[in-house]
Amino acid sequence: MPKMFDRIQAMLRGEIPPIARLLGFKVISLETGQVVVELEADERFANPMGTLHGGILCDIADAAMGLAYASTLEEGESFTTLELKINFLKPVWKAKLRAVGKVVKRGRTIGLVECDVIDEQENLVARAGSTCMTLRGEKAQGR
Repeated sequence: MPKMFDRIQAMLRGEIPPIARLLGFKVISLETGQVVVELEADERFANPMGTLHGGILCDIADAAMGLAYASTLEEGESFTTLELKINFLKPVWKAKLRAVGKVVKRGRTIGLVECDVIDEQENLVARAGSTCMTLRGEKAQGR
C-alpha cells in the first residue's frame, strides 16, 4: 500500500494534523481516490454577515481533495496543488458538513480532483475542483 494511504488511515484512527485540529474537521471515510471529511459548522466560523465563512468551506474541500489525491500516490511520491476553484451554492449558519473528495482523473503527472460539500439534509452547499501535480525524486523530498 502507498505510504500516503497509510498516513491517511492514521487520521481515521485519530492522528490529527494541525489544520484539522485547528478547524475541528475529521476524516470519516477513505478509499483509494476518495476521502470524506466532516465538520460541525457553527458561529465560530461566521463571516461578518453571520454565515459560514467561505474560506472554511474551501479548507474542508481542499482537505478532502488533497487527501483523495494523496491516497493514490506511491512510495516516494508527493504532490502539490496547482489550482483550486470553489462555487458557493447555499449559505450555512450551523450544520454538519460533509466534504466528499474524489479523484476524477489521475495521470502520470497531472490529476483532476472534485469535491461536493453537502449538509445533513444532503443539500449541495459548495462544489470545488482542483488540479494536482505528482512530484517524484528530488521534487518530492521533504513534502
